[in-house]
Amino acid sequence: MVSVSGRHRMRTSIRGAGAAAAATALVVVVGGSWVGYQQLAGPSCSGEIQLGVAAAPEVAPAVEGAAAQWVADGAAVGGTCIKVNVTASEPVEVAAAVASKHGASLAGVGQASGTAVTPDVWIPDSSTWLLRLKSGGATAFAPGNGASIARSPVVVAVPQPVATTKFGWPDKKLTWNDMLRAVRSDKPLRAGIVEPTQDAAGLSGLLSLTAAASGGGGDAQQATTAALRALATGRSALRQDLLARFPRSNDPTSIASALGAAALSEEDVIAYNNTKPPIPLAALYLEPSPMPLDYPYAVLPGIDQAKSSAAKVLFELLTTQGFKNRLAVQSLRAPDGNWGDGFKAPPGAPSPAGGGTAVPPSGGTAAGGLDPVAIDRAVSGWSIATQSGRMLCVIDVSGSMKTPVPSANNASREQVTVAAASRGLNLFDDSWSIGLWTFSTELVGSRDWREIEPINPLSGNRGKLEQGLAGIRPSSGDTGLYDTMLAAYKNVRDGWEPGRVNSVVLFTDGKNEDKNGISQSALVSRLKELNDPERPVQVVIIGIGSEVSKTELQSITNVTGGGAFVTEDPSKIGDIFLKAIALRPNAPR
Repeated sequence: MVSVSGRHRMRTSIRGAGAAAAATALVVVVGGSWVGYQQLAGPSCSGEIQLGVAAAPEVAPAVEGAAAQWVADGAAVGGTCIKVNVTASEPVEVAAAVASKHGASLAGVGQASGTAVTPDVWIPDSSTWLLRLKSGGATAFAPGNGASIARSPVVVAVPQPVATTKFGWPDKKLTWNDMLRAVRSDKPLRAGIVEPTQDAAGLSGLLSLTAAASGGGGDAQQATTAALRALATGRSALRQDLLARFPRSNDPTSIASALGAAALSEEDVIAYNNTKPPIPLAALYLEPSPMPLDYPYAVLPGIDQAKSSAAKVLFELLTTQGFKNRLAVQSLRAPDGNWGDGFKAPPGAPSPAGGGTAVPPSGGTAAGGLDPVAIDRAVSGWSIATQSGRMLCVIDVSGSMKTPVPSANNASREQVTVAAASRGLNLFDDSWSIGLWTFSTELVGSRDWREIEPINPLSGNRGKLEQGLAGIRPSSGDTGLYDTMLAAYKNVRDGWEPGRVNSVVLFTDGKNEDKNGISQSALVSRLKELNDPERPVQVVIIGIGSEVSKTELQSITNVTGGGAFVTEDPSKIGDIFLKAIALRPNAPR
């Protein structure tokens, strides 16, 4: 027996029903033959084993078709019938549920809806979801070298008249630098993107565009930030909302004012054009090729032997020529980039194996060449550049911050920290309000902290903050962590503003050493008293060096929300800072 639920995300505003959650770690199936299909198929069976499969909406019909054929041929394990329940589930919904169960943090994803069911098999649209879950704290995952069952190149969708006049489509070969110039010209092309924190095609396009911006010479960070903000003005939370902003008539004014470019999958463009819109979309295959959607086959461990055998056989069925033909009906390619019978490639598409990141000769490995660090940087940079917040930055200036950092050419911990904060400052736009404190012990009389700049909009105090950061020097004092944290929390809470992320971000390289200050238990108790769910203040603490106690820091953030991040290598705090700032309270999905 087989059933399928959910709908294609591009053709409806209704998200896939019953988004699936993973109860434990993910084990991604690797290549190689498993128990043969014929060994588990029989003419008769009794009882029933239910195998739950959560698949990205566009691939779900093909998976359902293969499962239905298997069931029709007598799917059984040890004489017990198999029922396959295929649910069309948005990957972001499943990722939210998995993150919730594993205590992982995924910037921009939000909390799980609470209505998810647990699948035995998860087929998201991209291995980036698995990598983000692992790097976000779901350390039990093993997403590397996972088996891919399908593929769709990521392209830039452009209205065909615009593609012809502006880019010479379909004959001219184009690069991401060409697109970057079009987005940043005097008469910029209106670019859009589906939230890359929630959409794998959007993330792939973001990675490619920011790589072009950062590699263009000059101030790489400034160029990257400008590209992020240009995209942010045209972002959409849902893919169908973005598609609705493409021109709907042949009127030149309508074309000029509508969306002009967006990173989408090849399948998206084909499906959109199949609806016979007034202005079809061109699929631009830019170089270097962005990460394609690779549809990894991920099996949850802990299922019983019968389900495990059934899942293995189902995977075998999804590697056959027959399944390749089913994919073609859904406008999807096979994992090696080739396609089955009936696939109609968009004009300008490269050869069947082209149009995306090269795959190994086996043609079945997902996640090949993906860089988790680059993904984290892109997601964090996007989250910072596109959100608005109110933040107090608090930097340790105790004597131990003079310690040299060998991995940073022996710059001091203080210098490395200030440099990271300065780079981060450039990512925040003028809608942010930011203040700056330093702390040690007895920094101002008996007080452990000093206010360098109060929290004010960056539109008026950016220069003052830059000067304040440049003037920071280590003291000869110790670490007055607890008194400072309580004072900083009160300061942000007293000026709390609705509709924004209100936060304290504190850098420190040591444990609390203030013998005259409050105790840890007293601090935690006071924070619990001050914490108001209706007026949340998020606390992010970044610990630097081996003297920091993560347990001590987490005792604070467990009360306030936020997170504690510790690295023994201070040269890495730049990336940690961006990742930490990208965290924000998210409403349930």
